[in-house]
Order: sequence, then C-alpha cells, then structure tokens
Amino acid sequence: MTGKLQNSSRDRELANTLKTSKAPAISRAAAILRLLGKSDTPMGLQAIARALGLVPSTCLYVLRALVTEEFVAFDPDTKRYSLEAGVLTLARQWLRRNQFTDLAQPALDRISQAFDVTMLGVHIVGLEHIIVVAVSQSGNNFQLSAQIGSRFPALISATGRCIAAFGEHSEAELEARFSTLRWDDPPTFAQWRSQVEQTRARGFALDAGNYISGVTVVAAPVWKTRAQLSHALVAIGIGSAVTRAGLPALQDALLAAAQTLSNQLCGDVSPA
Repeated sequence: MTGKLQNSSRDRELANTLKTSKAPAISRAAAILRLLGKSDTPMGLQAIARALGLVPSTCLYVLRALVTEEFVAFDPDTKRYSLEAGVLTLARQWLRRNQFTDLAQPALDRISQAFDVTMLGVHIVGLEHIIVVAVSQSGNNFQLSAQIGSRFPALISATGRCIAAFGEHSEAELEARFSTLRWDDPPTFAQWRSQVEQTRARGFALDAGNYISGVTVVAAPVWKTRAQLSHALVAIGIGSAVTRAGLPALQDALLAAAQTLSNQLCGDVSPA
C-alpha cells in the first residue's frame, strides 16, 4: 500500500457505485465529496459530472444541496467547486472517537524514526478499501504522498495480504477482487495465495517490490474486537534502505506494535 493513486480506476469505481446504489442521492453526494477531496484544485460542474458519469443537471442539483449544507464551497467567479469546512465537523467527531489513531501514533513515530521508513495506520473497510487514518514520516530519504483520508483497494500490497489472511473471505471473493488490482510486478493469484498463507503463519505480510518496483512494504494486522480485523500498521521504504536498516528487526517491531495495539483495543489477542 502506497501513495501512488490510480485516478482513472478510482473514478470508474465511483461511477460504478452510483449505477448500482439503492440510495442514488446519497451515493451521488458521497461520490462528489470523494472526488473533490482527492482533487488538488477546484473543479467545474462539467468536469465533476463527466468524472462520475452523471447528467450535468443532476450533478448540479446535488452540488447545490451540498453547498447549502456547507460541505462544498462554490466560487462564483471561477464557477468551480471545492470542499468546504463543514466536512471537518464530521471528520473531527470521528477522530475524537477513534481510539486507534491516538494509540497508534506514538508507535508509528517510533518505528518511522528507528528504521527511516514511512509509517501508516490504516482503517480496513471489508474488501472494499482501506483508509489512511494516521501517518508518520521519517523526514529523511523516502517520502510518501499518502495523507490522512487517502483510500486504496483493500487487497493491494502487504495490507491486502493481511486482510486475505485474517479476514473471513471466500476464495471466490478474493479472486474476483484480486483480478482488478494493479501492480508494477504483479504476482499470479496462486503466488499471492501462497504469500497469504505465509502471512497467516508469520503474523505479518511482506510486499517486496510487487506493488511498486524497488519499494518494500511490511504490514501487521490490528484487531478492534476478537472477531474483527479492523486496522493495520504499515511500514514503507526503499527496498535497499530497508534491508540495510534491518528488515527482520523492522518486521519484529511492527508485529510487536500491532499486537500491543490489539491488546489495548480489545484485550489479549492472538490470531487463530
């Protein structure tokens, strides 16, 4: 899991969600908010409608409602839309209740500095996606563009192997999701399944250049309840630098931190 965003793929995912939703008005509003949230600049009506496959008049209706609710801002001079401060109210309330972020941040900072890696704390949303909820940068060689709120496909990279290893998902579900993933050096499904089994046995996952060439990703699972895999700790760095810093030591540190967090969130936890 890294900060390399597959924009076109995510736009298609948003459009498909709109087509299959049983609550289209809500889905349209959510899709617009997500699209504006990932855009570096304000967007015009036509660009938003085109990206989401919406009729412009329908898109305009939803945008006006979001402006009224102060979730979206409209600039009358440029005729463009951007996120408004109202979304911060929702995010702030969620962050206040999110015990994982407060507990994870010290561990992320400690491991990031000790091994010169980028550290992420991610929230797992089933097989749909993972969301970055905590970040720590070492400030040295390798910088990652992932920010709090960044979304990635659930099964990608090392985190995905953890989700497959410790979640209750069928082979058919996993294979269908796996076929949509994009890698720099893609493993076959059989190779990936073998790596998933290895993850289950070791308690952590390793992606050595599959997702992004030359980049090593290590992930360890965190449980919020004894039956629910809810989060993961993720370490990301240039492969050669990670090796020099000590990959086995990084793996041990990450696994120990994830187990401590699981214990803090729901008591003594040992994956089956």
